[in-house]
Amino acid sequence: MATRQLARPSHLHPPSSSRSADCYVADVLVVGAGPAGSATATLLARAGYRAIAVDRAAFPRDKACSEYMGPEAVRLLDRLGVVESLEAAGAFPLRGTAVTAPRGARLHGLFAAAGHAPFRPTGLSVARRILDHTLLDVARAAGATVLERTRVDELLYEGGAVMGAVVRDVSGRRGTIRSRLTVGADGLRSIVARRLGGRRYGYPRRVAFVAHVDGIPGMGDSAEMHVGPAGYVGLNPIGGGRVNVALVVPAERARAASGRADAFFFETLGELPGLGQRVAAGRLARRVLATGPFAVRSRRITDNGAALVGDAADFFDPFTGEGIYSALRGADLLAACASVALETPGPVTHAALAPYRRARRHAFLGKWAVERLIGWSMASPRLFDRAVARLGRRGTMAHTLIGVTGDFVPASAVLNPAFLARMVL
Repeated sequence: MATRQLARPSHLHPPSSSRSADCYVADVLVVGAGPAGSATATLLARAGYRAIAVDRAAFPRDKACSEYMGPEAVRLLDRLGVVESLEAAGAFPLRGTAVTAPRGARLHGLFAAAGHAPFRPTGLSVARRILDHTLLDVARAAGATVLERTRVDELLYEGGAVMGAVVRDVSGRRGTIRSRLTVGADGLRSIVARRLGGRRYGYPRRVAFVAHVDGIPGMGDSAEMHVGPAGYVGLNPIGGGRVNVALVVPAERARAASGRADAFFFETLGELPGLGQRVAAGRLARRVLATGPFAVRSRRITDNGAALVGDAADFFDPFTGEGIYSALRGADLLAACASVALETPGPVTHAALAPYRRARRHAFLGKWAVERLIGWSMASPRLFDRAVARLGRRGTMAHTLIGVTGDFVPASAVLNPAFLARMVL
C-alpha cells in the first residue's frame, strides 16, 4: 500500500474557526477518543490514512471505569508504545485477582501461575485520566487530527451509506466531517450505535459507582473482588496508595442514588462486613462517578460506511475487568480490516467489513461465554460460593481462571466439562 500524505490538508479547519459551516474531509472519522477510539485512530493514521477523532470531553478527564488491565491488555499497549509512559506516570503492576464470595469463600489467582506464559507476569492499573490522555497524545503523534469538546449531532448519509457526521463544538458552531468510514467508539451510550440500530439491553442490568480512595488498609499487589447479596465491589490499586473502588448494583437499586451518589456509595459498602470499614478508613480522593446500565450489545456491528468498536459494540459486565482489553483488541481487529478495505475508493461497505465481524467473533466468543458464566452464577450466592471455595482449594484452577480473565489463557481452559465439574462438584 502506498503511504498517504500525513500533513494536515488545507481544507481542514477547526470548528472554532471563523467560518460559519466548517467541512472536514478524511478517510476515517472516529467518534469517541477513549482507548478504543484513540487506538483505532492511531493504527489507521500509522497505516497512512487521514483519521479524525472527535470527543465531547476535554482531556485529560476522569472516567468511571475499573481501570484494570490484564497482561494481554499490557501487550496491546506495548504495541502502541505507551507502557513506559504509563509506568513513569505511576501505573501500578498487578499480580492477579482475589475473589471473596458472599459466604466468605475465597480464591486468589496469579497471572504468573496460570500455566500459560503471559506477555509479562503482571497486569497494570492506571487512572483513565492518565491512560486516555496518553493514548490520545499517541494518536496525535501518529498524524491523526483530534477535536476535543466536539459532539456528534447526526450521521451523514449518501446513497444508503454513512458518509461522516454533523458535529457541534463547545460554542455551538456546527460543521460536517465527511469520511469513507465512520467508527463508533463512543461508549455505552454510543450515538453511532443508536443510529445504526439494533441496540439491545439484556440481563443482568447493573450500574457501577466508582470512586478513588486513598489509604485503604490491607491492600496488596492484586485486585480484589467482593461479592455480596445485592451486588459486588472491586478494589484495584492504581498507584501512589490510591485505590479504585467500584460498587456494582442492580439498576433498580441504583435509582436510590439519585442526587446522593456519595452517600449511597458508602451506605451500600457498609452492607459488606469488614469491607465498608476498610474503605471508610481511607479518604475520598475523587467524587463518585456512575456508569451503566451494562449488558448492552449492538446486533449491527457494521454497516455501509460505519463500524462499532469497544463498549459501543458490546459490554456485558465489569466483573472480569476486560473492558479496556476489549477496546484495544477491537481497535486492533478493526484497523487491520479497515486498512485493507480503505484501499478501494468510496465508502467502506458492509461486505468489506466482514473480516472484522468474523475476527471479533473468533477473538471474543470464549470471553463472552466466560463473562456470562460468571455474571449469571452470581445470581445464585450459594452456587457462586461453592464454586469459589472449590477453585480456592484447587489453586491451579484459580490461577487458570484468572489467566482467562486476563485474556492470555484460552477460554477453552475453563469452558470444558472437566473444569466445570471440578468447580461445582
